[in-house]
Amino acid sequence: MRATAEAKFGIALESVVAEIPPRTELGDLAFPVAFELAKRIKQTTGQKTNPRALAEELKLALETEPNVARVEVAGAGFLNVFFDRAALLAQFAAPETASGSSEPVTPDARRKVIVEHTNINPNKAAHIGHVRNAVLGDAFVRVLRATGAEVEVDNYIDNTGVQVADVVVGFMHVEQMTRADVRALDQSLPPDHPFDYYCWDLYARVGLFYRNGDADAKEDPERLQLRAEVLHALEAGDNETAALADYVATRIVERHLKTMERLGIRYDLLPRESDILHLGFWQRAFERLKETGTIRFETEGKHAGCWVMPTDLHEGTDEHEADKIIVRSNGTVTYAGKDIAYQLWKLGRLGLDFYYKPFRTYDDNHTVWVTTSEQAEANEAAPHFGGGQVVYNVIDSRQSYTQDVVRRGAAAVALDVGEAASVHLAYEMVTLSPAACEELGYELSAEDRTRPFIEMSGRKGLGVKVDDLINRLEADALAEVEARHADLSQDEKLNTAHLIAIGALRYFLLKWTRNSLIAFDFKEALSFEGETGPYCQYAAVRANSIFRKLEPATLLEAGKLINAIGANEDTTAAVRQVFADDGGDELWSLVTLAARLDEVIAQAATQEEPAHLAKYAFQLARAFNLFYHRHRIRAEENAARRAVLIEIADLVRRQLTRALATLGIGVPERM
Repeated sequence: MRATAEAKFGIALESVVAEIPPRTELGDLAFPVAFELAKRIKQTTGQKTNPRALAEELKLALETEPNVARVEVAGAGFLNVFFDRAALLAQFAAPETASGSSEPVTPDARRKVIVEHTNINPNKAAHIGHVRNAVLGDAFVRVLRATGAEVEVDNYIDNTGVQVADVVVGFMHVEQMTRADVRALDQSLPPDHPFDYYCWDLYARVGLFYRNGDADAKEDPERLQLRAEVLHALEAGDNETAALADYVATRIVERHLKTMERLGIRYDLLPRESDILHLGFWQRAFERLKETGTIRFETEGKHAGCWVMPTDLHEGTDEHEADKIIVRSNGTVTYAGKDIAYQLWKLGRLGLDFYYKPFRTYDDNHTVWVTTSEQAEANEAAPHFGGGQVVYNVIDSRQSYTQDVVRRGAAAVALDVGEAASVHLAYEMVTLSPAACEELGYELSAEDRTRPFIEMSGRKGLGVKVDDLINRLEADALAEVEARHADLSQDEKLNTAHLIAIGALRYFLLKWTRNSLIAFDFKEALSFEGETGPYCQYAAVRANSIFRKLEPATLLEAGKLINAIGANEDTTAAVRQVFADDGGDELWSLVTLAARLDEVIAQAATQEEPAHLAKYAFQLARAFNLFYHRHRIRAEENAARRAVLIEIADLVRRQLTRALATLGIGVPERM
């Protein structure tokens, strides 16, 4: 159409917008291009042109396009295109063309993208708030890879931060343990209360320790000094306190990776903050920030003695003013400062690199690497990490200001990449419903019971551990599987229950847009009805069951008939008649919905919103369930109609399975 516009009217259109009509009988696509063309002609020549007349000329060119049955001019100049349904169904019947080609669906899809997500402090077990970050990040990675992008997945490990220091304080000063004692404790813990669970409880106890055992009291300055001493030891490194912290952090990261593997989440690299400190990343970034004038030294006022990055971001609050400080007056670097250095590494603009060593290798030989500051530990087989053209940081929305500072700071140093290369993939937090709190045994005040949600608190030990949640979901799913499929082996039951549980959890977290605050509720998360993961899985299971029951000869006959479309006039006419009969528009609507998968994936990628794909999967599942109830494929006597129904069912099951897989949700054999 762009070529026709240029050839006939001398107008070069950058793009042509297509719309989907509200009803199938109005066409498969609608183009308002004649209105844009009339506007451009007037701008170019000064002549006023009737859009409908332009549309009539464009119609002649459109009707010659492959797979177009007819074109109608509607209203003041809309072009409504009706596809040759039989021809397109034959194309969609081939798996490699059901969702278009295997080529990237975005123009720059082959660029290297880094997505950093999860980033749980390695001081205790992961909770439901952490898993929203991980599931969102993992789904976005899958979406990007589905567009053909090269994606590196990083999981930043803050192994020298306050949270790790507090657990070390707990072991050293609350429990009076040495590193050898902690290792022995770790090895003696029961499977149902592993090391990260133990540290969960210890972390809460340390919070009380700082307050001399009174949760409502102020923190004791003398006891807080213990934290400062531990932090200093961690930053210095090469001492027994740092060795204890390294053991604690490493063991908990190992636990976190096992937890995330249950959710189908994996990483490529674990960058550690200790290595950023020891390899001088900050010092290099500091010099670059000063050289470019990005930061300035304050000699007077409330920030006297600090290095500050001037910015117009969110002026007016003490909190945000503090975030603009890059180096405090005592010489310590803020989170924003360290993050700018790390962001420059991710963008390949720091001029320094880590050393790398394997951390874990999965059963399929995928290796997770970890950074190290020791050249002697470096493994020459390590892939090339960093150097992303675009970096997505999945961090909750409460860190938006700091992320803005990091984005501007990195862009000021690396002018060639600009601010657009650093993207904050923000999301709202996960809270607990009052009912969920009470189910977990937490005592709530009368006021708390009236609230829509209760915020989780790691220091109070209030939250849902991810492993506990998965265990509970699996147990409930297993009970349902055993009731419906007692004939399955125990391994089959457990595998089915696991797929259902993970599908339920991942879909629950992904169906909400990123800016939605989620109040986690067990009843809603465990529901197998409505807009849920299990509902979508069940539709795919139903579709698969059709093909288990169909006779091979029936499938072969249907395949031959569909393959004959275009080559055999009688067959082509018979298939066209199926779509022309009563209910034909409904069948075609399901075909076009299934065929939109790549379009939806591209939309989820460009709009940075996996919820679009989750909503699409539910819509496709719901449409297929209606199809399943209204049509009896095996009983259908008309060969052409039976072949059409079989091909539609096959298209939907392939597309629905792929949509769910892109969300990280598997499809069981039975449900």
